[in-house]
Amino acid sequence: MLLPFFLKALTCRAFQGNSFEGPIPASLSNLTRLTNLAVGDILSGSSSLAFISNLSSLSTLILRNCKVSGNLGEVNISKLANLILLFLGNNSLTGSLPDVKSPSLKNLDFSYNQLTGSFPSWATESNLRLNLVANNFVLGSTNNSILPAGLNCLQQGTPCFLGFPEYYSFAIDCGSNSSMTGSDNTFYDVDFTDLGAASYYVTGQTRWGVSNVGKFNQAPNGSNIIYSSNQQFQNAEDTELFQTARMSASSLRYYGLGLENGNYTVVLQFAETAYPDTQTWQSLGRRVFDIYIQGSLREKNFNIRKTAGGKSFTAVSKSYTATVSKNFLEIHLFWAGKGTCCIPTQGYYGPMISALSVTPNFTPTVRNGVPKKKSKAGAIVGVMIGASVLGLAALFGICLFTKRRRRLAQQRQELYDMIGQPNVFSYDELKLATNNFNPQNILGEGGYGPVYKGTLTDGRVIAVKQLSQSSHQGKRQFVAEVATISAVQHRNLVKLHGCCIDSNTHLLVYEYLENGSLDRALFGDSSMKLDWSTRFEIILGIARGLTYLHEESSIRIVHRDIKASNVLLDTNLSPKVSDFGLAKLYEENKSHVSTTRIAGTFGYLAPEYAMRGQLTEKVDVFAFGVVALEAVSGRSNTDSSLKESSIYLLEWAWELYEGKQPLRILDPRLKEFDAEEALRVIHVALICTQGSPHQRPPMSRVVAMLTGKAEVADEVAKPSYVVTDWQLRGGGSSSCTTTSSYWGSTTTPELSRMKEADPPTQSPTITGASHQIEGR
Repeated sequence: MLLPFFLKALTCRAFQGNSFEGPIPASLSNLTRLTNLAVGDILSGSSSLAFISNLSSLSTLILRNCKVSGNLGEVNISKLANLILLFLGNNSLTGSLPDVKSPSLKNLDFSYNQLTGSFPSWATESNLRLNLVANNFVLGSTNNSILPAGLNCLQQGTPCFLGFPEYYSFAIDCGSNSSMTGSDNTFYDVDFTDLGAASYYVTGQTRWGVSNVGKFNQAPNGSNIIYSSNQQFQNAEDTELFQTARMSASSLRYYGLGLENGNYTVVLQFAETAYPDTQTWQSLGRRVFDIYIQGSLREKNFNIRKTAGGKSFTAVSKSYTATVSKNFLEIHLFWAGKGTCCIPTQGYYGPMISALSVTPNFTPTVRNGVPKKKSKAGAIVGVMIGASVLGLAALFGICLFTKRRRRLAQQRQELYDMIGQPNVFSYDELKLATNNFNPQNILGEGGYGPVYKGTLTDGRVIAVKQLSQSSHQGKRQFVAEVATISAVQHRNLVKLHGCCIDSNTHLLVYEYLENGSLDRALFGDSSMKLDWSTRFEIILGIARGLTYLHEESSIRIVHRDIKASNVLLDTNLSPKVSDFGLAKLYEENKSHVSTTRIAGTFGYLAPEYAMRGQLTEKVDVFAFGVVALEAVSGRSNTDSSLKESSIYLLEWAWELYEGKQPLRILDPRLKEFDAEEALRVIHVALICTQGSPHQRPPMSRVVAMLTGKAEVADEVAKPSYVVTDWQLRGGGSSSCTTTSSYWGSTTTPELSRMKEADPPTQSPTITGASHQIEGR
């Protein structure tokens, strides 16, 4: 790309506070006279750092939140001999820190990337400002004696006290060199540490920390400013809190460490002091920044003076509710490019805060960092004995408590090792969301426990699946469900928001789908009337979701429990496959997995799996065929209220098919339908339920046949199990009652006893009622 001569002469260029889409154009490398380049907030695309190699005149380079990726260690920044300041925060950089840098480069921000590895020798240079917060470095408590202490508490996913909270509150008088107690008895900590253009600080108690990124042109080392004023502040109960403030030129974050999980009230207090009300050139300045709590945007384009009615030296207080789920809280004040840039000096437009406090909305169970007092020995023998007994009881209680906390931490780590780091909710958070698990919020009662509707503090409506202690879904199935659904994302698979493991019962948090389950819509108490086109799209959507699981996902997954009650409908009645508690993962090179544990639901079990434990994706294909027929007919696979010849759906379907009347199976409530489409669905369903797994097509071909892109066989062979096994109607299978639910089906006492028995050699279960079974 040829650039005009006047562009090639540019020495300073800034693209910040915009909504550009990437990548960053490589043609910027032709602007060889640039001394200052700042690019920020690119919405999409992935950019490379390669273009900077020719910009040898650069002294300042800021690429903030630009989706820059690649291995940082492979970038030779030592070539940029004039570089003084390098900000590459909030990107996707990997690898380790560069081995070499120029001596002039003293301000480096690599925070919020994915860096790993060891620290180079230049990390110990004097007067160096280096911010490595929120990366993936593995550090000891002293950061390997190279960097200031506390960085180990500010790495991604591994904050200090994870699973072992010590605190339930903290408060900070920002910029103050002395602590104080407010009029409400809140104790405010000192916050007078000098923070450079790229630096961080963690308190000696490891109670809270702060991180700063941003350069003031007129401040030494580009450090952020501690602003002080002796004026009296209006609208302030504690005017001393506002006489100091911390200001940042770009990004200021405060962190709460070791907090007990739960909901908190976060109060932020501000007052404009840098831009006075007097009619001077200073009064022209505007301070505009965004406020994030736990990564959620709470205030966009927040202006302190405007919020205070256009007045400076007037206190403003903002209160928010935040949820702590990993013993960690982040408060982020972020300049997003709005406001004046240079009045009264470069950088004054950035965020400023006077004080903050964080208090729990629950009854704490920790001591807020207060050390336990040592007991004193008494002089009387009776007192000594009593103290000993109490001491032993307390020790026993502490051991049990510590053991439980370690077990929870171990379970968390097992989850993290298997699936990365899912969003872990606290029990208190979900208790609040579901109104203390109010029975009125129950969406359904499955074999593994109830599902509750809830609303998080951020407004998200959720479905909370509570695994009852009496259910047969233990930790193995729980981890399987979290691991499976965390690893797959598809429009026809239900979305998992996270899980909770810090209670007696495990909890799974899903997206809430207001139209409930397919079985309720088809043959439950739902008022929905599904026309033919909607039913066809539901059938097709289920097929596409299974195709993704079987053939398109990075891991090969067999669901094992496809049924109408495990298909949920969103607002647009699009289907989403749910309940992955029985899902099975296995290697691509295996033709099948043999298992002695038969898991699934009566009426949907494939013959080879029910009788021989042979598991392939064709087990799901069989179950899909049953669900497709249920959707077409508007009835469940077993209905003992019907006449003898129609009790079992598959038997009835074959009777109609052989009698050349397949369309008689259609739901009589369907007034209009596409006959060609309906015949195609029925034919595909019968092919999917063939007796041999080799006769059933893969789900990708099922999709092709349903959409008319592949031919459907004119004649379908009647499977042998319809002739023989369908006559095995004993064993009480038809007497089991069915209860529709949001996820899963109710398990009767008879079936519960069957779970403890060995699986039968014959398979009357194929046509039984819709119930959970898991034998061994």
